[in-house]
Amino acid sequence: MSSQIIPVEPFDYVVFGGSGDLAERKLLPALYHRQIEGQFSEPTRVIGASRSPLTHEEYRKFAKDALNEHLKKGEYDEAEVEKFCARLYYVSVDARTDAGWDQLKKLLDEGKERVRAFYLAVAPGIFGDISQKIHDHKLITKSTRIVVEKPIGRDLASALQLNDTIGRAFKEEQIFRIDHYLGKETVQNLMALRFANALYEPLWNANYIDHVQITVAESVGLEGRAGYYDTAGALRDMVQNHILQLLCLTAMEVPSSMDSEAVRDEKLKVLRALKPLNASNVEQATVRGQYRAGASGTGPVKGYLEELEGGVSNTETFVAIKAEINNWRWAGVPFYIRTGKRLTGRMSEIVITFKPIPHAIFDQAAGRINANQLIIRLQPDEGVKQSLMIKDPGPGGMRLRNVSLDMSFAQAFNVRNPDAYERLLMDVIRSNQTLFMRRDEVEAAWKWVDPILKGWETTGQQVQGYTAGTWGPSQAIALIERDGRTWHDEI
Repeated sequence: MSSQIIPVEPFDYVVFGGSGDLAERKLLPALYHRQIEGQFSEPTRVIGASRSPLTHEEYRKFAKDALNEHLKKGEYDEAEVEKFCARLYYVSVDARTDAGWDQLKKLLDEGKERVRAFYLAVAPGIFGDISQKIHDHKLITKSTRIVVEKPIGRDLASALQLNDTIGRAFKEEQIFRIDHYLGKETVQNLMALRFANALYEPLWNANYIDHVQITVAESVGLEGRAGYYDTAGALRDMVQNHILQLLCLTAMEVPSSMDSEAVRDEKLKVLRALKPLNASNVEQATVRGQYRAGASGTGPVKGYLEELEGGVSNTETFVAIKAEINNWRWAGVPFYIRTGKRLTGRMSEIVITFKPIPHAIFDQAAGRINANQLIIRLQPDEGVKQSLMIKDPGPGGMRLRNVSLDMSFAQAFNVRNPDAYERLLMDVIRSNQTLFMRRDEVEAAWKWVDPILKGWETTGQQVQGYTAGTWGPSQAIALIERDGRTWHDEI
């Protein structure tokens, strides 16, 4: 089975931060794969831009090394790499001065009729500067888009300011706020499961669903991001964007169509319906954690404070929240969300737990009857599981067993599973904003998150220590178990 590849229009992709880590690990490999799949129309160019003084040839060497290091075994094809590198160019520009901008304009003027996309793979602090320079040097055409990475601000006030700054140079329909989680195959399959099947949507409400869990677990620590992470923490870094987007897709009403505005309208309604968390209830509904020394992967690892080398910090590396949605569909259904670093393993999933059967006709010898669960695994092994109770085969009476109908994408479809960035980069060229955040979504998310941050500050809620390689602080277990439920911890 193979998917149909639809080529996009010829384009120029300008990657600010083109010699940086994101470009090296994700963007260049993603664009290379799209070339191999035949999705490019000619002439198409990728233009790296940063302050580093590189020539075109030096940048092509950088890209070739990046592909050699980050492509999986068997994906590096010498002829395709040469073809890809031939479409690469480089311009040295400064975000805060006029240095290099005339050279970039001259290069882009060679393809005025192409789709033109600017990808800001740089620190958020210079998003505004670059946007203004693009505008001032008249680089915006009718077919121009700009892509900005998270975080969009560190609170509501800074998000408003950043959105205003970018909005002065670009129209809202030209701005693509990227969240790579939304490009994952399983996230989109969540919509297919709900809206393309008669099986689930009639049950997708408080009458049949007991609770929902969303977990985004990482086994790694700071990985050189100490400067950023200690000013952000898990709530800003993961909950405000990735996890709330997953929650929206899980909980939203059926949109009128797959039109980007229709989908994002429904996501916005979920964000606005979230029960407020503030100083009055934040201690009962949230848990903050910070990892200590322990074991992860192949051996011992340092604690957060040791990695930070600062001695003192109340920044959370783990957060668990009991969220509620105040609308008819979800009234009384808790959404338990958690994310953290240095946990037992790397895993992202959404678990829908249905209500138990109202009456058991089997005697105790048949065994325990578990509630049905729908498990949507985003990583590491993308797929969907539906748990069911069946009879254990064989004579000897009725014995019940919990089994899973398991669909692994890797096994079900004999194709390479594209990286999320591949889809999102091409959606930018197609001007399809369905999987990107609209301005009002970003701001609504901050309106819910800001009071939690202020509530922690007002109540003095401290981080709880947890050993690296575990599932977080014991208080997170208590958060869900005092409601008679338990976390799904299967890796």
